[in-house]
Amino acid sequence: MEAFLHQVLSGLATGGIYASLALALVMIYQSTHHINFAQGEMAMFSTYLAWTLISTGMSWWGAFTLTVLASFALGMLIERILIRPVEHAPVLTVVIVFIGLLVILNSVAGWIFTYTIKSFPSPFPSEAVLGGLMSAHELGAVAVTLVLLILLYLFFQFTPLGLAMRAVAQNPVSSRLVGIRVGWMLALGWGLAAAIGAVAGMMIAPIVYLDPSMMSGVLLYAFAAALMGGIDSPGGAVIGGFIVGVVENVMGAFVIGTELKLTVALIVIIAVLLVRPSGLFGRVIISRV
Repeated sequence: MEAFLHQVLSGLATGGIYASLALALVMIYQSTHHINFAQGEMAMFSTYLAWTLISTGMSWWGAFTLTVLASFALGMLIERILIRPVEHAPVLTVVIVFIGLLVILNSVAGWIFTYTIKSFPSPFPSEAVLGGLMSAHELGAVAVTLVLLILLYLFFQFTPLGLAMRAVAQNPVSSRLVGIRVGWMLALGWGLAAAIGAVAGMMIAPIVYLDPSMMSGVLLYAFAAALMGGIDSPGGAVIGGFIVGVVENVMGAFVIGTELKLTVALIVIIAVLLVRPSGLFGRVIISRV
């Protein structure tokens, strides 16, 4: 029973990270109706930036703050330079742009930082907590994720800028008619998604170590979480992240083994697409023909 509880709590910790990245995927999807396949590589690149700042002697939380701000700016820059020109292009063109961005970021990170695996420090103590059921980093990652999600909820629910971004995501044409600058709202959405991804990368790096391919599996779990909760539902993506994290840990520990844990995400993706393509909390769109 203690081993099962340990896996559940550890799953909640990693699930929180999946939830953050899934939320970033949903934010991009709501504004562009496309999946950003480079979301994980953007988070990886931001994590390398944090590692560089920490290596120069900067405090962990100072590097964390600067990395989040830099990632926000990078996300807006990517939207302005790469995404805006293909805004009305065919779907295949946009997919190729996302895949190209993925390859470029991965290659540039390997070129600058090399492909040698590096350790990434944790800001939390190394001791176990809760009677040895969780590490301090796992508990800290859950706390950081919850604080981030609460701040985002308050931003989108109670600030004029957040409400404007929600309006643009729901109906950009009507938003433009009432004076909202749709282009800038989309750029801000990309910036927020990049910043959220950076937080996820810095939280997962002490667990999986740092290398240019560190986020490939994490992105797959986040994609499964977003599909499970609903690709157009931010709250559903968060819940899906925690569910996927727990299921992955429990299945890996007691059913299929750690070597096949990644198949859990693939099974979740296939099952959701077959049974309920809109996800647990997504909208079911009915079209009259």
